[in-house]
Amino acid sequence: MSKYIDKPLEAYMRLDLELAERTGLALREMAKTAHLSFDRNVLPMVRLGHKTALNFAFPCGMEGDVGDLEDGKKEFPESAEELDRYIQYFKGYRREAVVAHKSEAHKKLEGASAEWAGGWGGHSNPDFGRIVNLGTEGVRKILEEYRQKNTDDCDWFYRGCEYALDAIDIVGERLHQLAVEEEEGCEDPIRKKRLQLAAKAFEVVPKKPAYDFTSACHVFWMLFTMDGIDSPGRFDQYMWRAYSISEDKDEVDDMLRRIWDVFHDTRSWNLCLSGSDENWNDETNELTYHILKLAGEKLYDTPNVTLRVHRNTPEKLWRAIADTLATGIGMPALYNDEVVCPALEKIGIPPCDSHDYCMNGCNQIDIMGKSHMGLEDGEVLFCKCLEFALYDGKDPLSGEVVGLPTGDAAKFKTYQELEQAFMRQLDYVTYTCCATANAHQHMRGMYSPNPFRSCLIEGCLEKGRDYRNGGPLYGHGQILAEGIADTGDSLWALKKLVFDEKKYTMEQVIAALDADFEGYEEMRRDFLQCEKFGNDCEAVDEITSKAVNRFLTVLKRNHTYRGGVFTGGCSTYTRAAGYGRSIGALPNGRKRRDPILADSIGAEPGKDANGPTALIKSVLCFNHVDSGSGFVFQTKYDKKIINTEKGKDMLIALAKTYFAGGGQQFTVTVVDPKDLIDAQKNPEAHKDLIVRVGGYSDHFINLEKGLQDNIIARTNIELD
Repeated sequence: MSKYIDKPLEAYMRLDLELAERTGLALREMAKTAHLSFDRNVLPMVRLGHKTALNFAFPCGMEGDVGDLEDGKKEFPESAEELDRYIQYFKGYRREAVVAHKSEAHKKLEGASAEWAGGWGGHSNPDFGRIVNLGTEGVRKILEEYRQKNTDDCDWFYRGCEYALDAIDIVGERLHQLAVEEEEGCEDPIRKKRLQLAAKAFEVVPKKPAYDFTSACHVFWMLFTMDGIDSPGRFDQYMWRAYSISEDKDEVDDMLRRIWDVFHDTRSWNLCLSGSDENWNDETNELTYHILKLAGEKLYDTPNVTLRVHRNTPEKLWRAIADTLATGIGMPALYNDEVVCPALEKIGIPPCDSHDYCMNGCNQIDIMGKSHMGLEDGEVLFCKCLEFALYDGKDPLSGEVVGLPTGDAAKFKTYQELEQAFMRQLDYVTYTCCATANAHQHMRGMYSPNPFRSCLIEGCLEKGRDYRNGGPLYGHGQILAEGIADTGDSLWALKKLVFDEKKYTMEQVIAALDADFEGYEEMRRDFLQCEKFGNDCEAVDEITSKAVNRFLTVLKRNHTYRGGVFTGGCSTYTRAAGYGRSIGALPNGRKRRDPILADSIGAEPGKDANGPTALIKSVLCFNHVDSGSGFVFQTKYDKKIINTEKGKDMLIALAKTYFAGGGQQFTVTVVDPKDLIDAQKNPEAHKDLIVRVGGYSDHFINLEKGLQDNIIARTNIELD
């Protein structure tokens, strides 16, 4: 057997078995040869897929490396026939993944940047606490209990999960041996002591529950790296038992610092703190405060720390939040249980589970260890929908018909005709996005089972169904909206200047847009001077919120393949500038391909001129309870002000006011505005400058110029 036809690959290609069982078998074989190491802080790093053409990790699950197999044919020609069999199998899988779920309508819309959907596996929040607190032996008992109850021809599913648990145990045994071997030859006293603690931990975990915080962190990090390094979720909750029983507080602090370093080294995603239970009892604990203090000391841009607040959040925690935000790391991002929990309950998630929500990735909302909710399934750019309405379904940048035929906008006699055309385009793009997401979900469910996550997400073992195929308790979806304020401002400008005041005709406006306002400077000034969203202008706010409400309503009419409905949110990640470059001139006065675009539910950058109260009143015109994903509200403050006790008090008061009014999410960038401008000119002098982007924090100098310009253009909120 050549090295390319190894045991993991051979197990995975057992076509006489169900795919979930084959995946589990391959995982068990991969565990035997996985590359194991202890990092600089003596935490276990596990790389599945070492010495094999297979790869297993978030977000895709098990995949084959076709290129590696092709190379194997050249190196081992005697195995070429067998390798060809494997290559054709994986090529077929890739064809399903990349082509089959994309309709022609979707391809056109995606090409125009009007939407995207599917194409990746999505973030998730497995309950690592299941093994931290029960051990694999405890999970096996759950598995066996439900295997006896579910006799409907799904024993192959349980065998696949058993093999995945075997893989976890094998890695744990190998890590124990590795720690013993490294400790024997280690001369560094600090590392030697840490290796001794690791060896002691892996004598017990992962088979049995962690007995202190050090052993809990070792088994957590082992599982986290085996899964592919995604989002830790409610870390202060499932790690609390081990933290609370640990007697050596210096060792606890040392371990937390070490794991914070490795979170940063691997750019881990979302770690969620605090929250409430279904009776509104506060769930803040000592570990919550320890983490906030450490985040403020380390000043890392990762992991992406989020924190849940509610009616009974202690004032002590509010102060710790303000102290951490004042450091300028842009974290924690704040979420309001008073809005998120009712939003989840509105789509059928009971309070006992809605209050167990967390975030993953940038800011997508998940139920910790109980759901697979896409995260995210796709995205819709409102501005392109408006362009399609103005150009009878054409993309003005390419001239190609991409949207629906909704009529010649130059002949529209009323604003209602224009608005109706826009809504039809928005409906079409949204439905296409959902359909594509569902086709992709179906493909993943059929071709990409994940027995590892099935062991760590409630519902899967209980139902005898895979994580990707309806196993989790909740299978809702999440589609994001972008360019909200730009679209609302454009619709209002047309209503006011064309249909109400009749200063311009639609024919003149479209000609000006075609010319990128060259020769139409006066018209552009009028458009720019129109009232903008974010200034508490009722007319603009009403038009903008009507578009968002239509989007959210259409989403909930679409059911997901996983077994739920779609909900919406707003978070651009790093895509705001790219979206801006995909848009032509708009009736809000923006020029063609301008990268400055609204990167949250707030105003166009720099267009909110009436202070924070007006901005908040505009943003609260949306029904935040109808948004089931992160509804990001970006704000920016002067570091000189926030770094004072008075400034922190005002920031806390502003956040509380926003949440009391029904706001869902609140994100803060604290920076000296002059530093942002200087950092573009002298990046080497500002290597430590951190800003909030589209749901996560990053070093400013790492961002492309369009994103930097977007952040610079955001209004600096004055607190007084």
